This record gives sequence, structure tokens and C-alpha cells, in this order.
Amino acid sequence: MPDQEVDDRLADLRALADDSADESRTYLATVTDIASGANPSAALPLSLLALSQVLVMGARLGAIEDVIPEDRYEVDPGPDVELDPLRESLTNLFEGLDDYADVVDPVTDPELTRGSLANDLTVVASALAHGLRHHEEGRVLEALWWWQFSYLSDWGERAASALRVIQALLAHIRLDADADAVAEAEFDALHP
Repeated sequence: MPDQEVDDRLADLRALADDSADESRTYLATVTDIASGANPSAALPLSLLALSQVLVMGARLGAIEDVIPEDRYEVDPGPDVELDPLRESLTNLFEGLDDYADVVDPVTDPELTRGSLANDLTVVASALAHGLRHHEEGRVLEALWWWQFSYLSDWGERAASALRVIQALLAHIRLDADADAVAEAEFDALHP
């Protein structure tokens, strides 16, 4: 590959890594804000937005060819960020809504299992934070490799599952109405 093509590809990968770092920071800030419980009525809509945005990031990573770090091994960035408090706060916030029916693997193992919104949101946060540490330490290709690998192997599936559940919850909240209230509203609308 000519030098200019290599330089252009590296520039494109750096730009993608910078965009991914911004998306990761936004997701982490949003999920931390949700977990604080400061605005419980916004928890589901904000979760829907955060997951949708980060899945766009993941889709970009899944659509490009595999990123290979220069050193061919992952530099240990040190201990992972402690996310158990985040998971516990989300579990408390989503009490009664947290557990859902999930499928082990829709392609190879359609067995039903249980999922957890709090766990899913935390799994995504953990993977994004891990890649962000590489990015902030200047290991841009390694960060991109990590985000891509972990998207395809773990957090992409968890984010997609959580997104589906949150969308279903919002649909139920907004569309499931009491039949008597609907009939009364229709009557009032037809008889002013």
C-alpha cells in the first residue's frame, strides 16, 4: 500500500477513534446521570437515546475492516473502573422493570434466558470506559481495536437487547391506556 494511502487510512481511523471517544464520554456521562436518580421520569427516554447513539458508533465500527493494533497485543491500561456502584444504582432505579426475557444467541442458541437492563447498561459502560482509557493514553488504534472487538463480541448485543426492552417499556407506558379513559375521551371529542 503506498504511503499516502496508509497515511489517509490512519487519519480516517484516528478521526473515527476521536468520534468514538466523544460518543463513549457522552454515553458514560448520560448513564451516570441516569443512575443518580435525579430525574427518574427521564430515565427510560435518556437510556433510549444513549443506547441508540452508542449503537450508531458500534455500527460504524462493525462496518469497517478489522482494526489491528500496532503491537498486536493489548497494553494493560491498569485496573478497570469500578462500576458496581453504577450497576447497583441502575438496579434500584429500574426496580420492577430491570429483568426481562432474553435469548442466548438468536442464530446458534435460541434458548430463553434472563436479561437485566442495569447489567446491560453497565456492560456497555465498562467496555466503552476501557477503550476510552486507551484513547486518553494516546493508544488510538488500540482503543479503536478494543471498541470494535468488544462491540462485536459483547456490548453491541447487550446494547441492542437493552434498547429493544426500553423501547417496549416506553411503548407500553405511552400506548397502554385504560379502556374506560379512552372511551370517555372519544365521547368528549365527539360531543363537544
